[in-house]
Amino acid sequence: MEIRSFADYLRGLDDAGLLQLFSHRPDLIAPVPPDMASLAVRASSAPSLARAIDALNAWQFQVLEACAVAAEPFTEKAVAALTDKPALFVIPGLIERGLIYPADDGLRMPTTLREILGNEVAQLGPPSMAKLNLKKLSDAPAAALKILEAMAWGPPRGTVGDIKKPGAGVQWCLEEGFLIPYSQTIVVMPREVAIALRGGKIHKEQKINAPEISYSFAAKDKVNVNRAAIANITTFLRWVEEVLNFWAQEPPTALRSGGLGVRDLKALSLHLGVEESCAAFVAELCYVSALLTIDPDDRILPTTQFDIWLTQRPSAKWSTLVSAWLITSRVSGLVGGENSKNIAPLGPELDRVNAASIRSLTLSLLKENQAGAVTADSLIAAAQWHRPSKRTGGIPAAYISYTLREAEWLGITGQAVISDYGLSLIAGEDLAGIDKDLPEEVDHILIQSDNTAIAPGPLAQNIAQEMALLADVESRGGATVFRFTDATIRRALDHGKTGEELTKFLKATSKTPMPQPLEYLIADVAKKHGKLRIGSTTSFIRCEDQSVIASIMGDKKLDGMGFRKIAPEVIISDLEVDDAVNILRNAGYLPAVEDGKGILLTGPRIMRAQTKARPPRIVGEIDIPDEIALSGALRTLRTGEKSSHRQSTLRNITASALGELPRTTANETLELLSHHLTHSPEKSLSIGYADNNGLISHRIIDPLKLSAGTLLARDHATGEITTFRIARITGVASL
Repeated sequence: MEIRSFADYLRGLDDAGLLQLFSHRPDLIAPVPPDMASLAVRASSAPSLARAIDALNAWQFQVLEACAVAAEPFTEKAVAALTDKPALFVIPGLIERGLIYPADDGLRMPTTLREILGNEVAQLGPPSMAKLNLKKLSDAPAAALKILEAMAWGPPRGTVGDIKKPGAGVQWCLEEGFLIPYSQTIVVMPREVAIALRGGKIHKEQKINAPEISYSFAAKDKVNVNRAAIANITTFLRWVEEVLNFWAQEPPTALRSGGLGVRDLKALSLHLGVEESCAAFVAELCYVSALLTIDPDDRILPTTQFDIWLTQRPSAKWSTLVSAWLITSRVSGLVGGENSKNIAPLGPELDRVNAASIRSLTLSLLKENQAGAVTADSLIAAAQWHRPSKRTGGIPAAYISYTLREAEWLGITGQAVISDYGLSLIAGEDLAGIDKDLPEEVDHILIQSDNTAIAPGPLAQNIAQEMALLADVESRGGATVFRFTDATIRRALDHGKTGEELTKFLKATSKTPMPQPLEYLIADVAKKHGKLRIGSTTSFIRCEDQSVIASIMGDKKLDGMGFRKIAPEVIISDLEVDDAVNILRNAGYLPAVEDGKGILLTGPRIMRAQTKARPPRIVGEIDIPDEIALSGALRTLRTGEKSSHRQSTLRNITASALGELPRTTANETLELLSHHLTHSPEKSLSIGYADNNGLISHRIIDPLKLSAGTLLARDHATGEITTFRIARITGVASL
């Protein structure tokens, strides 16, 4: 087959060649093109070529630049001369990707690819239109040589005072054609001159091998790594539960622009006892995992999916979170950055196209380098060699740092070394080892005399839920320390508990005796709780103890709040119910809320979103297709190509054989159609057909059935089965 164009090259590829092309460039079959001509158009389009270039490593990109610099058609030897001999091993890979292709006279490159690489490939100027004597470069005057050496490695443009009055060095270069005037003050160095000055190469450094990765310390065995990783997994799962339980009780309100406000992020950070960047990451991961959503009323609430997640094994919980992290295009590390002060967690500004591919690349490098804890700088250098992305300035170093930090938080790595759990996740293997290695749950606490309690391990789910209401976490680690205060006890009472129930729960759960001070504290708060009640008449406050009413009216801290006494036991206010509750609690009172019937509202207030979770969309890469998808795409493409080729051939035959529309009488038409269906149904026919406006068109059809004055046939123009009325067929001709 004679190869004259990129489309001809694609038509000549066998199945193995096409499968290699699709595996490197999956966007070419999303969706599958109808034929080879359409495939060639898509494969040579700017967006597709740009994706293919971004997938090259630094050495492959340098070889591609050499191909762009070489005059077409070029040879492998010419490319190797411009770079180095190992380029010969790279060229087949570029051919597999469709970035260059073999023609009858040598290697060529799709035209659009040169436009994408730009006019100054490898900091080289345009080729010279005139014939140059490059031997004169060795005899160049000192002034001219200084100018040429300064421009040799780019940029290829230089500025002069006035092109009409150049200096001696510039004048000599202009006369010899080693500089070309571009404007009144700008000169350009031709490509051939720069290559000669560079010693025949186009790059100062040939980036043949990836930079070596260094280690801060060697990992003697995986035991300590896995211990650190399982501790991180335990901690992260606890963080997720704490965040969602916290927001189930006190849901924050999303910003108008979307996302979590600065104050709510700080409150979450204090609640978890971690930095704001870590709190933002936990919230983001809950969001992309559909455990959290933003309701239509802008409240940020856990979804019902969270309740299902709580019942799962730890390995399943962890897999849900990490799987979402691997594919999401959101970069939570941008929150709080110097250049991204307006970016909020859960907001719409966190999407980055290459986020998922950067995570995948980072984890693959960690998998290849398990000898110790990799240093961030060496890993960043290696990642930037694998994905230089020259058109976009390369992978940002900060993104690699974010990925390393998040992998450690998640337990994919331990002590900066990839763990066995991370390796199993990447390989798609069973994660049952997590369930086996996690510390066993405990069903008891140890209450201390200073109103604290110690959980000697991860608490069972039902006990953890109760303790989250009854106490605040004071410190975390292998053991968790809880502290009881009047505020935490009031919180439990607000959720429908009674003082007796709280005391009974603590006595049954604690393996140490319950101290009397804690019993007195619970009894005292329970006695006061609900004595003072607030209702919504925008609002009213009532209390049977008139001394409490008198105390509120005389409290200077509440001056200006608009409280008015309308009865010995009733005060009204212009404040909303929630505001009145918060103000009175901050002033030292312990009110409870009641409804319009006077019923105390102390039921559970653990809220869930009323709408279905809407995880953010994934922006970015196209997934690499599996073998089934590849074979299906190949089959579709081959079938479409045969159909297109057949239709084209039939049109050419018809045009040359008939020259004009066929003409037959009605009887002849019926006779020809019947004879065709009986004796040669596999052949196609050419017919003239009149539409509703009387216009006659030329059709190529495959007749299927003749009945009741109509013909059922497959129209080659549309590929669909169509009904033709016999009366409108002006003529029939066999092909």
